Amino acid sequence: MSRKRTRLSSEEEMSGKLLEMGSGEQNGSETSFTSSTNLPPTDSIQSLQTAAPFSTDPIAIAERERCHYGRIPRAAALAGTAPRRVRVYSDGIYDMFHQGHARQLQQAKTVFPNVYLIVGVCSDSLTHSRKGRTVMTEDERYEAVRHCRYVDEVVRDAPWEYDEEFLDKHKIDFVAHDDIPYTTEDCEDTYAMIKAKDMFVATERTEGVSTSDIVARIVRDYDIYVRRNLARGYSAKELNVSFLNEKKFRLQNKMDELKDKGKKVMTNIGEKRVDILTKWEEKSRELIDAFLLLFGPDGRLSSIWNESKGRLMQALSQPPSPRSSPPPSENGDSHSHSPTHRCIVL
Repeated sequence: MSRKRTRLSSEEEMSGKLLEMGSGEQNGSETSFTSSTNLPPTDSIQSLQTAAPFSTDPIAIAERERCHYGRIPRAAALAGTAPRRVRVYSDGIYDMFHQGHARQLQQAKTVFPNVYLIVGVCSDSLTHSRKGRTVMTEDERYEAVRHCRYVDEVVRDAPWEYDEEFLDKHKIDFVAHDDIPYTTEDCEDTYAMIKAKDMFVATERTEGVSTSDIVARIVRDYDIYVRRNLARGYSAKELNVSFLNEKKFRLQNKMDELKDKGKKVMTNIGEKRVDILTKWEEKSRELIDAFLLLFGPDGRLSSIWNESKGRLMQALSQPPSPRSSPPPSENGDSHSHSPTHRCIVL
């Protein structure tokens, strides 16, 4: 509980500082998104704890009845001196609710200090007749918008065009939308009347993000998403896929599985091959060292060979011939006498 209280008190301090910093710029009959503010502390906490009510819910009705309606001038709204919360209305289809929608609603919420944001969502029948088929049902789109943190109230089955009765019923001070003219069969700009009353505030679109872009991605990669959902257990009937296409997609899934298994096997083989090569390199070094020890120029085998070679050569070589004896003399002496005279010792 102590950490929760600390977090809430810090949120309150931050919200108060942001409210003091909030400011706006007036640009003719429109207010561009240049102001910066935030919710009062209690509304900030409530928006994070509960989903926004529908306009027919008791809490929304009570909020509307507490409002002493008289349209707030733009200058008072920008200055933050209005006697009550500024009721800003924004509408759309909000199919496949994405960050572009959320950013647009954030701009509408913070265009003035202390805004009560009402968001209208068109029904399926009106949207299909005016714009085309949606991916999400109207109930799904209502719930998606309700759970956006910037929204204070949701109007179901919102009208395509506005009239004074609708503005008065919901006590709307300003209408927030991007500045691109929306044409119909009857008029060139749906917001012409709102702009004429100086009730229009312009928001900016998020470039590169739209429901049409997301649908285009799905259509472009149709086969991939069908195969993915078949693998996840969806039936061909649920995906509106023919019998032959189902078999084709399932075969492709099997082929991909085999490819993945093959890659894993090759990866394992590669890892084992590296290990085998490392061990072989170590063994080969040992073998080379042993070979050089035996057969190298200074190896054992060379020494043995040299010794053996010397002994063999010695054994095979002839022994030296003995010295010849002098021939015997005539008197039978075996020793020859020197021609010198012998001395007679007396």
